[in-house]
Amino acid sequence: MSSNIKMTEAPPGLEGQGFFATTLDSVVGLARKNSIWPLPFATSCCGIEFMATMASHYDLARFGSERLSFTPRQADLLMVMGTIAKKMGPVLRQVYEQMAEPKWVIAVGACASSGGIFDTYSVLQGIDRIIPVDVYVPGCPPRPEQIIDGVLRIQDLVAKESVRRRHSEEYKKLLQEYHVK
Repeated sequence: MSSNIKMTEAPPGLEGQGFFATTLDSVVGLARKNSIWPLPFATSCCGIEFMATMASHYDLARFGSERLSFTPRQADLLMVMGTIAKKMGPVLRQVYEQMAEPKWVIAVGACASSGGIFDTYSVLQGIDRIIPVDVYVPGCPPRPEQIIDGVLRIQDLVAKESVRRRHSEEYKKLLQEYHVK
């Protein structure tokens, strides 16, 4: 009897009859990568594209981001989409600080990444001026495929991140540069 089931290769590790051993970083990375809870912080047209990304045609849920969280205490991925006014900056910063570690940030669209076409006194010229950003998604507004690609880049980063990275001196120095508590 032939089987049509195709198996993927096991991750690098030791295996034998009835056991498999690998690193803790690999197992934790695999679990985190496939269970990201995004917090959408949408202020303009990029938010509409994000809605399309979550809808049935593109279905971001198939990548492990099924559950959107609208409270920072239950989210680990902050997706900032759209124009951020300087008055909104402290609110965005507070949302970021309320998220538990580990946390990641995606700047979706030209406005969140660099201020976009709004080179004015009232628009923040990129959210990386107030919080650290892990992935930038270009576009004005970016298509749903680009947003999915940004989430996949975050998943790659999450899977390869060491469990100890958040306790490293480099990470603490990064947070100090942003004056994050």
